[in-house]
Amino acid sequence: MVLRLASAALRRRPLRTFLTALGIAVAVGSTVVFLSLGEGLRQAFRSELGSIGPDLQISYGEAGLTSFSVVPELALSLRDELLAEADRFGIERITPLLVYLRSGLTPTSAVVFQGLPTDVGIGEIYVEFAVSEGRALTPEDAGAFVAVVGEQAALRAGVEVGGVLRLNPRASFEVVGLASAAAGLLDNTMIVPLEALQRAIEVEDRVTTLLLDLVDPEAATEVAAAIQEAYPDLAVQTRGDLLSVVERGLAVSDVVRLGISAIALIVGAIAVANTMLMSVFERTREFGVVRAVGARPRFLFSLVLVEAVALSLVGAAFGVVLGYGGAWAVNRVADDLIGLDVAAITPRLVAFAVAVAMGMGLVAGLLPAARAARVPIAVALARE
Repeated sequence: MVLRLASAALRRRPLRTFLTALGIAVAVGSTVVFLSLGEGLRQAFRSELGSIGPDLQISYGEAGLTSFSVVPELALSLRDELLAEADRFGIERITPLLVYLRSGLTPTSAVVFQGLPTDVGIGEIYVEFAVSEGRALTPEDAGAFVAVVGEQAALRAGVEVGGVLRLNPRASFEVVGLASAAAGLLDNTMIVPLEALQRAIEVEDRVTTLLLDLVDPEAATEVAAAIQEAYPDLAVQTRGDLLSVVERGLAVSDVVRLGISAIALIVGAIAVANTMLMSVFERTREFGVVRAVGARPRFLFSLVLVEAVALSLVGAAFGVVLGYGGAWAVNRVADDLIGLDVAAITPRLVAFAVAVAMGMGLVAGLLPAARAARVPIAVALARE
């Protein structure tokens, strides 16, 4: 009975109900979109890190995302030192990698260059590497200014096989092939000979990181600890370590996104409270009649509270739909720019959004419900 009466009360004021529900929908929809970015980025990073072949990554300095600095600081001579102790650490292969970001004013002009030795197959670094057009790098390309470009990067940069990529005033690379790999990580990268990239940015004795393949990949944690003990100035990371660093960074961003969402939710709660207070004020005489025929104060309290929750849930339903649309739009833009989906809506996220909307309705409806329950019968009946 309470639910039927609450539904009828909301339908009697369609415009006010619609506008309030719309405000809640926008608040819930924005919350869904913001939080879906965290879920999508987690899925993308897990997929991307899983597509990288090496078992360990070694860089200079403290472990973390800052290990991969703009200026390469890892001495290339470390490769020979580790190879000399390959049996001790169980190292099968070491691949030096030089990463250089050519920044730009727009996403299409920003390019990531990765320098690799040409005697190492790109397929050994990137899972499911495949050339879609042209050719891959060969040992004969050592020191040559040639590049294999990810398909998405080539599309954004507007280059094709035979085209030229300008790195800086001193160096340009001829595109000899277009390629892709699992999870799309290679799609946003330019693979060039290590020696050529070192000369182009004038760091001929340094690299960004060393990629280690182990004889026993399951011993990666133990090997990382042994290398860290022998070389305390280095950062040695397993795939799990890299993912934990990413998780920490995403956790911080989750707090920021949740804070922004909370502002929208508070505005939505204020809208619900305002609507319900106006409804209680307008229905004072009605409530008096209901009390006069025997209804208890808790009945009116429950009635108003159910109206507030129902209004919030209707808005939440539309908000989830808006959230799906917003996440789809974000992914379309992200796919064009970086070739990745960065927003993902999960059942857990939808359940959280609905629960928050229900809680928002309960909190926003408490004051109007309490006011309705306290209306004196005589005053209510005397009201015009």
